[in-house]
Parts: sequence; C-alpha cells; structure tokens
Amino acid sequence: MISRKHRFHGYGSLRHVYRTGSMARGPHFAIKAAPNPRRGSYRVAVVVSRKVDKSAVARNRIRRRLYELVREAEPQITRPYDIVITVFQNNILGISHRELKGQLKKQLKDSGIIK
Repeated sequence: MISRKHRFHGYGSLRHVYRTGSMARGPHFAIKAAPNPRRGSYRVAVVVSRKVDKSAVARNRIRRRLYELVREAEPQITRPYDIVITVFQNNILGISHRELKGQLKKQLKDSGIIK
C-alpha cells in the first residue's frame, strides 16, 4: 500500500486536478495529472465509482491494486504531481498484474509523469 503522504483526497484538490491537469486515457482507466510545485513529492487519488461495481469490497480491491502499482513505479516519479486515476471499467479485477502494470506505466509516460 502506498504511504499516507502520497495519498490525497478532498473535493478541492480533485477539482483542481480535473480542471488543470493533462489526461492520458486507456481502455480501463484514465489518468489526470497536474504539477504541484508547492509539494515535495507526488500525491495520488484513485476514484472508483459505484457504477463500476456495486460492491464496496470490489471497489476497494481495485483501489488497493492501483495504489500498489503506483508504489512500485514510485522511484520513476521524480517531480511533484497531483495524480488522479479514474477507473471506468469493471473488468479491471480480471486483468493480470503484469498487464495492468504495463498499462499504468504507458499512461504515466503519456501524461509526462515518468520518462
């Protein structure tokens, strides 16, 4: 699980990223990222709507998987960004770890977060 200092929530922070961030969209989730020079490191929020899955257990499992993948990619994130990962497909639980990791890295590169 990702540490607390790298997670964020709150409508104000999310609204700022949604308004000013750049987007990279994939088949299962989208990433919006905005640089945040006032921070020392990055922050991540994973948004999973009830429309994706009615079960809170499944939504939390999706969140935990994505937080873990971001934690694995942490050494490559060098600048402070606010990152919002919005999940819109419910079949994300059936995807293998390797495939999901590849998709996340591709989208992080597309949005300019990692090189």
